[in-house]
Parts: sequence; C-alpha cells; structure tokens
Amino acid sequence: MDFRQQLFQYRSYTPIPFLLVMIVLAHPTFSGLLIGLCIVLVGEFIRLWGVAIAGSETRTTGPVGGTFLITRGPFSYVRNPLYLGNILMYFGVGIMSNVPVLAAIALVFFFFQYSIIVNLEEEYLLKTFTDEYVNYSHAVPRFIPTFSKYEGGTHPQPERDWKRGLVSEKRTLQAIVLLTIVLLVIWYVRG
Repeated sequence: MDFRQQLFQYRSYTPIPFLLVMIVLAHPTFSGLLIGLCIVLVGEFIRLWGVAIAGSETRTTGPVGGTFLITRGPFSYVRNPLYLGNILMYFGVGIMSNVPVLAAIALVFFFFQYSIIVNLEEEYLLKTFTDEYVNYSHAVPRFIPTFSKYEGGTHPQPERDWKRGLVSEKRTLQAIVLLTIVLLVIWYVRG
C-alpha cells in the first residue's frame, strides 16, 4: 500500500502521541492558555467552516476520493482549510501547554504529514477534475491563505450546512474542551 494512503487513513491518530507528550510536559501559564486557546479556536473555526461545506467526506478513512471539487467558502482562500485548521489547533495546544519546542515540532511534523497526504489527494483531484483543478490550484495556495477569493469553478458545489458541520466536528469539539480542562487543571495544580 502507498505510504501516503496509510498516512491518510491514520491521520486522525497521529496527533495522539503528540498530545499525550504535550500534556505530560505541560507547564501552562494563564497567558499561554489564553493565547493558545485563541489559536485553537481560530483553527477549529476554519475546520468547521470547511466541514460545513464539504460534509462527511472529510471524515473518510478509506481511499482518497471525493464527490466535489469544492472551491467556495474557506476553499476559495486556501486549498486545504481543514489541514490548516488542524495545524493551527496543534500549535495552539503547544502554546497552551507552554512547551515551545513541542509546539515548533508540531508545526513541522503536521506540515510534513499533511504535505504528503495532500500530494496524494492532488493526484486524485487532477485525475478527476483535470483542467478545472489545474486552474484552481494555480489560483489558490495549499496551506497559506490568500486574501483574494477564488471566483472560478464550474462544478456543482455542496450547500453549506452549519448543523451538519457541527455534528461532524463533535469529536473535535469534545477533544478541545477536554484538553482545555486538563490543561486548566494542570495550571491550577502546578500554578
């Protein structure tokens, strides 16, 4: 099996060791908790906005694929808003934990992991959506958002559904709340 496909299938589990080490080594400060939580919430908003449009296809663990070439919402500013949101969230947890080295490692590791996964996803999108994907990929960056909204695209787009997005993000939201509580308790106990 292609290593990229394996990374894609297990992408939900790769953060677990990082988060466990982050909690064990945590020595949070109030300002770090506040700043990090703001970064986490920005990352989660980007994810939620993307999932509200892309729907449950973002949770697949099977082969890379998709029904739509989504080019609206956050996808009109950055091609991989969910991965960008994840990177921001892991970095924010690093700030909350007050473990700067691990926050930096998280940025590098998850950027590397998602670059490998995106390479596989882009092969699928190029094969499936051909010229339209080429135009889109030339206009919209992979991970660093642009300020100019992409207006191209002729393929049908799914409707934005915030309720469906919230349902899909339920586990992520629960994890954010749990991590925040754990770090607050550590801050209180070690404070």
